[in-house]
Amino acid sequence: MDLLHSWGVGLAVHLQTKYSRYEGLFGLASTVADLHTTFFWLFPIWFHLRRDTGLRLLWVAVVGDWLNLVLKWVLFGERPYWWVHETRFYGAGPVPSLQQFPITCETGPGSPSGHAMGAAGVWFVMVTALLSIAKEKRCPSLLYKFLQISLWMLMGLVMLVVCMSRVYMAAHFPHQVIVGIITGLIVAQLVSKKKWIYSASMNMYLITTLFLTSFAVGFYLLLKALDVDLLWTLEKAQKWCIRPEWVHLDSTPFASLLRNMGSLFGLGLGLHSPLYSHTQKNTSGIFKTGCVTMSLILLQLLDGWTFSSENHMTFYLLSFSKSAVALLIPTTLVPWALCKIGKGKRGDKNL
Repeated sequence: MDLLHSWGVGLAVHLQTKYSRYEGLFGLASTVADLHTTFFWLFPIWFHLRRDTGLRLLWVAVVGDWLNLVLKWVLFGERPYWWVHETRFYGAGPVPSLQQFPITCETGPGSPSGHAMGAAGVWFVMVTALLSIAKEKRCPSLLYKFLQISLWMLMGLVMLVVCMSRVYMAAHFPHQVIVGIITGLIVAQLVSKKKWIYSASMNMYLITTLFLTSFAVGFYLLLKALDVDLLWTLEKAQKWCIRPEWVHLDSTPFASLLRNMGSLFGLGLGLHSPLYSHTQKNTSGIFKTGCVTMSLILLQLLDGWTFSSENHMTFYLLSFSKSAVALLIPTTLVPWALCKIGKGKRGDKNL
């Protein structure tokens, strides 16, 4: 593995040297590829424009990120920014100089890449949804073929930039992002075939949330009992990150797990709330546009709510709650509020 890692470090140094002018683009690509973008931007848009696509997007993101966590615990992947300092591969020779950035110092294991895995799954869902819409609109075969090629090529370009960004930031080795893309596509295809996700009951959401959480925690406790330290990467991040403030607790495996479980629980709660049933009848374009706009505004306000990581249990609990509320806003709270406002205005006119 040292030889493979050394090639990866060499590529990272090459990118940082030859393509430093694209640092802003690579930073943006990593930020957009984070599943935070899916929960706070993409889901509200797709949910109100095409409900089934929004649900599929959320399930693919949650299941994919959960699987990413489990695989990281199994594969024990290194990260370039700490490996280069600890390896004996270079012997007495000079160690390659890797730059670090504010988003470099992630605290979990490196394989597979969560950004690449999440981006691949999310883009697969969006591309297939757009092609499905084109088919429903009876798009001419030649135009459909052009659209099909263009969308898949666009997705391929986005994946390339995301992969380059993760290597450029010294957060991942090339083989980790490749494994991430392949795994993300497999998850997206498997989850997309499950029709029950579109009509899952509240009990199913609860059972799934509890099962995924219990499995991950149980797996952690089992390996800990076998003397396997699954938090070994946190110490390495704190040791080798050049700036302590770049090491964030929200990039730890448990923070990711509870954010995802909070999102899944919030989705189930929103879809099965009595408030949601009162909003389904309104399907006008103006109403949907209003829901998307207000949801995005409120979600950005919610996103600005940060909390201290000094007490880990409190931090994880608040992360779970924040993620649940982030799904309640677009699914139930905003549509219900707009329906109430609409009814109030119609009542005033009748008077």
